[in-house]
Amino acid sequence: MFLLDVFDQTIKKLKAQMANIITLTNLSLGSFAIIQGLKGNLNLSLLLIFIAALADRFDGMVARKLNIESELGKQLDSMSDIISFGVAPALLIYQGILFEFGAPGAFFTVLYIGCGAFRLARFNITEGNGYFTGLPITVAGCIATFSFFFIPYSSPQVFIYIMIILSFLMISPFKIKKM
Repeated sequence: MFLLDVFDQTIKKLKAQMANIITLTNLSLGSFAIIQGLKGNLNLSLLLIFIAALADRFDGMVARKLNIESELGKQLDSMSDIISFGVAPALLIYQGILFEFGAPGAFFTVLYIGCGAFRLARFNITEGNGYFTGLPITVAGCIATFSFFFIPYSSPQVFIYIMIILSFLMISPFKIKKM
């Protein structure tokens, strides 16, 4: 009987933390993407960012389905998102092409990360109204990451414009209905 009670309590605790575990998986994948990008493994970095996007898609769904949404989970999700969809894609594009521009390339990389952080902070202090204000960082990060495929086919300047446009779209005031 004792073992059954311990097992039951363990399952309940695990269920209560399932969304946070998925969120931490997102964070881990983003962190590994950064490490691989810094080591020059840009294709692996790209793959890890896209897998992190899948994890990000499921953490909120699991939290709502299991009715375990929390303020801690919301904050943890934002911290994970700045790593996986802010820093990781920005460094991927920097390592892939923007380094060629020197200081301006570094500036626009940091601008993208800063706008992503601002967007997430603004999201965390607003009431849920069924709309996103500005482009969600997950979408911006996936677009930036996807643009990596076009490096061999595009002018390097295009990627400066991509980072500028994504940066300003994240902090812009337009509304997007949540799905």
